[in-house]
Amino acid sequence: MPFSSTEDLPAAPTATVIPTGTPPATATRSGPPDQQVRRLGLTLAVIITAQLMITLDMTVVNIALPKIQNSLHYSSTGLSWVVNGYLLTYGGLLLLGGRAGDILGRRRMFMAGITVFTIASVLGGFAPNATLLLAARVLQGIGGAACAPSVVALIMANFPDGRARIRALSYFSAVSGAGGSIGLVLGGMLTSWASWRWVFFINVPIGIALVLLAPRLIRETPRFPGRFDLAGALTATASMTGLVYAFIRVSSDGWSNLGTIAAFASSAVLLVALVVVENRAAQPILPLHLLTERNRAGAYATMLFAIAGMFSTFFFLTQYVQTVLGFSPVEAGFSFLPMTLTMMAAVRILPRLLPRLGAKRVLIPGVTMVMVALLWLTRVTDHTGYLSGVIGPMFLIGLGMGCTILPLNVTILAGVRPQDSGAAAGVLQTMQMVGGSLGLAILVTIFGTADRSASIHSTAQAAMAHGMASAFTVAAIFAGCALILAAAVIRTRPRTQSEA
Repeated sequence: MPFSSTEDLPAAPTATVIPTGTPPATATRSGPPDQQVRRLGLTLAVIITAQLMITLDMTVVNIALPKIQNSLHYSSTGLSWVVNGYLLTYGGLLLLGGRAGDILGRRRMFMAGITVFTIASVLGGFAPNATLLLAARVLQGIGGAACAPSVVALIMANFPDGRARIRALSYFSAVSGAGGSIGLVLGGMLTSWASWRWVFFINVPIGIALVLLAPRLIRETPRFPGRFDLAGALTATASMTGLVYAFIRVSSDGWSNLGTIAAFASSAVLLVALVVVENRAAQPILPLHLLTERNRAGAYATMLFAIAGMFSTFFFLTQYVQTVLGFSPVEAGFSFLPMTLTMMAAVRILPRLLPRLGAKRVLIPGVTMVMVALLWLTRVTDHTGYLSGVIGPMFLIGLGMGCTILPLNVTILAGVRPQDSGAAAGVLQTMQMVGGSLGLAILVTIFGTADRSASIHSTAQAAMAHGMASAFTVAAIFAGCALILAAAVIRTRPRTQSEA
């Protein structure tokens, strides 16, 4: 990961320049430029490895679920909570974790979150029964929510304005986008070649290394003392938890279920209460001014719809390649490599293009590629082969995700005050979580309806392919909404004569 900490960033032609106001890490470090560059590379490796570990756990367990069910005698309903328990606590506590980092120190929260996550992974690996495994997954979610918002804030604090910071954010964006597919590869390998328990044990040496290296390589951010907004913390946690739980209920019980309706209604009431509480709070857990700037608000909304469309590919294509194409778990995991490798290639190119073109000129083609790939996937049938109908969309989605997530991250973080960077990151990752949950809930419903309708006159595989094609149609609509938002809401600032 080469860094050029001594180079200035060329003036960006849009308003989405990298935030200023955060002192560069090199200001407090001495040594030759080459040594500083190597140190920045190691710092980034520690930070994004933590992000990768947290992101992996959203999918790495999925492929292991059948073996977990057989080993611990889970019911079908109980098994879903191995995934949902993690998502519920992680999504519900992100806003609280972000603000806690602003007040207590982001490196401190980063290390605390990794410690909790690692301990939970040990407990999950050794879990003798279903109850203890669920408790471990809940604890992992708490650790992830404490750590994840500080990841972005630490990048802002430890990398100087300019190309070094854009490059660091590009690697973060790639890990955030590709982590799901990497989790599928890793989960398939560990489950097939070792044991399902290793999807938890693999986190332990990584977590220990991160906790030991963080004080040596990551500079602590300034603390912004203040009292916790307890009313805001409780309201934000309850509203986000309720919203994620409502989407979970949709996937299992449908939209018309009374429990689902009650969860959505209570979440809506709590979200309104959150706005009222935060508008009156002296030090809000969610500073509402983060949502009033046009470009940032547009980027948050674009992120929500883009993730709602993109993340459906992991859920549906994993089933398609195994059930319809007959891939083994390991083969299914490796089938996602085109998506991952394409995104990683974009990471190498975008830090040079983004300062010259501006975020919007990269974002629009990126979202367009995602939409085209999803429309391509609407043509899948039970006779579609991997090479003829799947690998092409995967390449497009990988490149499109790379060109979408990084510009959105840059736009959201542009101009954020240092004391609000943790909160801004918490909102960013909450939008990703809510977007993924919203998209999956809606698309699973579309898939189920189409699958049941087609199964009357078709084989099981043909019905499944038809259901997936219908789901990808709606996913493409989500991507289209993201494209409209990006084009209509996010503004491009004309360059001044001096910038030109």
